[in-house]
Amino acid sequence: MIIRNRWMPGRQAVVWGLLAFWSAPVLAEQVACVTTEWKLVGANHRVCVESFPDPKVPGVTCHVSQARTGGISGSFGLAQDPSQFSLACRQTGPITLPAKLPKEATVFAEDTSILFKETRVVRMWDEAHKTLVYLAISRKLIDGAPANSISTVPVMPWGER
Repeated sequence: MIIRNRWMPGRQAVVWGLLAFWSAPVLAEQVACVTTEWKLVGANHRVCVESFPDPKVPGVTCHVSQARTGGISGSFGLAQDPSQFSLACRQTGPITLPAKLPKEATVFAEDTSILFKETRVVRMWDEAHKTLVYLAISRKLIDGAPANSISTVPVMPWGER
């Protein structure tokens, strides 16, 4: 008679969850929000600025600003935020490129709706010009938006004179 460990599926789920967490895009840190429209009931409409480092390329920090819907539905996280955002990425320290930098990788993703809509920042490597290209897009399961924003960071020496 073979007795199987009943807890193994749970352990596997934990291991897979941790692996997914470690390989997931970075979470952003909120810098500040500015109110764009006052609402009598619920949260105000606002634009929020968040910052995040590139998880694979030390020395690069990006800032993304996004519109946030207020009102009652926005207060409860049920509103769909508009696909309006801006992106700026800069060299903030010495850049160390990994030996195997993928040509394209997601570095940031944030839900902008309770169902199937997100803002995503994708890093691309332009080998010919030695430049990191960051592209912010809005993705939706069925009908994506063409809204996008781009920022480039040329890989240059840091702090040398």
